[in-house]
Amino acid sequence: MRNKQKGFSLIELLIVVAIILIIAAIAIPNLLRSKMAANESSAVGSLRTINTAEVTYSTEYPNAGYTTTLAELGGAIPCTAAPANACLLDPVVANAVGAGTAKSGYFFTIGGLSGNVPNTTYTFTGLPATVGSTGQRGFFTDQSGVIRYTTTGVAPTVASSPIS
Repeated sequence: MRNKQKGFSLIELLIVVAIILIIAAIAIPNLLRSKMAANESSAVGSLRTINTAEVTYSTEYPNAGYTTTLAELGGAIPCTAAPANACLLDPVVANAVGAGTAKSGYFFTIGGLSGNVPNTTYTFTGLPATVGSTGQRGFFTDQSGVIRYTTTGVAPTVASSPIS
C-alpha cells in the first residue's frame, strides 16, 4: 500500500495561481476606471467649493472683488482671515496648483481675471495631473457657477458642455 501524502501538487498550485491572475486581469482595469471616476467627482466638488469660496470672498472683501490666486482663498492652519488668505478653502485644495501638488489627481488654475479693482470675473480649470491615469475629463467654471467639461483632458472653455 502507498502512503497518502498531504498537501497540494505543483499542478494544483499552478492552476490556482493562473485563476488568481485571470481574476486580477479582469478586476484591475475596473479598479483604475473607478479611481478615475472618483478623482473626477472630487475635482467637480472642489470646483463647487471654489465657486462658493469666491462668492464669499467677494462679499467679505468687496473692495477686492474676486481673488487673483487660489492661495488667497486658503490659508495655513490655524488661519486668521485676511484678504491675502481668507481661510475659505482647505489648504490641500488651495495649494493644488500643479501636477506635483494635485488634490485627488487634479490641479486647478485661475484665469479670466478682469484686471479691474474690484476684480469682477474669474475662471478656474481643473485638469488631471496625468490624463488617462488620474482622470480623463478637464473641468472649467467661472463666476456664473456653471461647471463645464471636456472629455479629452484638455482645458475646457466657456463654450464647453456643462455638467448636467
